[in-house]
Amino acid sequence: MSPSSGKPRVVVVGGGLGGLWATLRIAEAGFPVDLFSLFEVKRSHSVCAQGGINACLDTKGEHDSVWQHIVDTLKGGEYLANQPPVKAMCEDAPGLIRTFERMGVTFSRTPEGLLDQRLFGGVKNRRTCFAGASTGQQLMHGVDQQVRRLEDLGQVSKYEWWEFLSLVKDADGAARGIVAMDLKSMEVRAFRADAVVLASGGMGQVYAPKTTCSTNSTGVAASRCYQQGAWFANAEFFQFHPTAMLGHDKNRLMSEAARGEGGRVWVPRRPGDARPPRSIPEAERFYFLEEFFPAYGNTVARDEASRAIWRVTRDLGLGIGGGDRVYLDLTHLDRAFVAKRLGAILDIYRKFSGTDPLDEPMQIFPAAHYAMGGLWVDFEKDAVTGSMKAVSPRNHATSIPGLYACGECDYAYHGANRLGANSLLSASYSGRVAGEAVASYLKGLGGWATQLPEGLYEAEAARQQAINRRLMGCQGDEGPYALHRELGELMTTKVGVVRDNRELDEADAALQDLAARCERVNLGEASTWANQTLAYARQVRDMVQLALVITRSARARDECRGAHHKPEFALPLPAGKGLGDPEYDTYIRRWRDNNTRWLKTTIAEHGPEGPSIRYQEVDTSVLAPEQPRDYR
Repeated sequence: MSPSSGKPRVVVVGGGLGGLWATLRIAEAGFPVDLFSLFEVKRSHSVCAQGGINACLDTKGEHDSVWQHIVDTLKGGEYLANQPPVKAMCEDAPGLIRTFERMGVTFSRTPEGLLDQRLFGGVKNRRTCFAGASTGQQLMHGVDQQVRRLEDLGQVSKYEWWEFLSLVKDADGAARGIVAMDLKSMEVRAFRADAVVLASGGMGQVYAPKTTCSTNSTGVAASRCYQQGAWFANAEFFQFHPTAMLGHDKNRLMSEAARGEGGRVWVPRRPGDARPPRSIPEAERFYFLEEFFPAYGNTVARDEASRAIWRVTRDLGLGIGGGDRVYLDLTHLDRAFVAKRLGAILDIYRKFSGTDPLDEPMQIFPAAHYAMGGLWVDFEKDAVTGSMKAVSPRNHATSIPGLYACGECDYAYHGANRLGANSLLSASYSGRVAGEAVASYLKGLGGWATQLPEGLYEAEAARQQAINRRLMGCQGDEGPYALHRELGELMTTKVGVVRDNRELDEADAALQDLAARCERVNLGEASTWANQTLAYARQVRDMVQLALVITRSARARDECRGAHHKPEFALPLPAGKGLGDPEYDTYIRRWRDNNTRWLKTTIAEHGPEGPSIRYQEVDTSVLAPEQPRDYR
């Protein structure tokens, strides 16, 4: 690789909504972008988002407000997110929707021609814009067209079917490029860059096959940056979506939109009841979400819904057939209405179950879905507005200078639990913010990557090539596919919806053993063309490192907050009590005392002994944590 002249260049890793938005803003600022993706960018996992994207437009006349969106997001995340970025995101959401409209996104509309909005979890107002049940796909198509325009103008160069292997860092520790591998030819090559944006998505494959995520959602790009010194934040907060269709190969998401449009979750009241579901009378059905959370019912926040399903099946033994599944029922709704609003998920369920959700209730159970944690990113607070300061080079900067992160691979917006339909919003918004921040960073940068010695890049490429040669030549007794399945089963069993310190200690020991076994892998093939097993073996090694971060972060946090639940440390709401009752006032005092100790961001740093854990204060300047969540 030889240095090239011209403007500073930026590498963006990931072609989902976050990566495309970052690419768009950087290229529009006049800086060339090299965009890397594991496959064609339009296949990125953002297309799998079904239900919608949040923005306060109040097209239903419910007196919704941006402030309520901010409050719902912060309280839904149990106050764990730094608040200025969340405030800025919610304030900018309506404008972002209008931008998507101008890009040609075909949002669903009311008969009057207004943008339609549906109800989603953890809120009481209809705030979710949607395009049927394939919203992510429609948003992706809109932004992709804009990036293609810039590609045609020579501002963007795409490297599809390339995998990120590592950062190239200069003598000061700043990111100055990447090393990537062509997944077809297996060529390992270094690319110069003056800034790197990581937009590589989530890490649900750590829990495979009990995950809704695609096979590309491994988290290994973030893991590799973490192993090179980037801080990883709030890894213990992993969302289990309450309504996933079970499968042998993977679990499939049945969107929260199903409940937002009137779907009801229930089980038979009699244990082991084997009658067909539609023959069970209403009086003999247990609509447990409606009973446990009467104020929100079936649209209670995801962490609460998942734990309720866990309680009903595991503790009360009321799962369908005594197993791990409950009913998600749409059969009482108008068939034409459901088909129009939820067509995409109905097709998925029909295809993989052989039954029609309009004729029989769906059978669902929680599955690993979304990582609230991710690479730690910075922000600059605007002293005047209290929001995040626009176009600051600090926004979305990681702990490695020159490396930025956006989308699901950062930790910035969701705290301890993400509200439904905030993911498409945060992915799009964070990508845009990161792109603008990178443009500002480049304008203040002294030397360019083209001035750095060739040996810096050759050395990192050689290091990655040596890893490949060692794996290709290893004749060990372990297979990467079996190791991955063991990893997923371990994490699902011991670091799942409900956690226990003894099991977390067992998981930590087992993960260290898995890490050692990954060094004894046998690929079973030595092809130098499209060697999928080589790439997969590398991914499994780095997923194990992420699993260690999740597990140790969970072990260190002795409390219940959002998606992280240890019953031993639970602070249950007093039954039948509310504001003004002495028991409730006592509960609030205990809750605030717990916040004094635990309302902190978890920071994991990589070291020879694995992740070390410390904590960082949370900015609560927008909404003081005075009142706990109460969805009853």
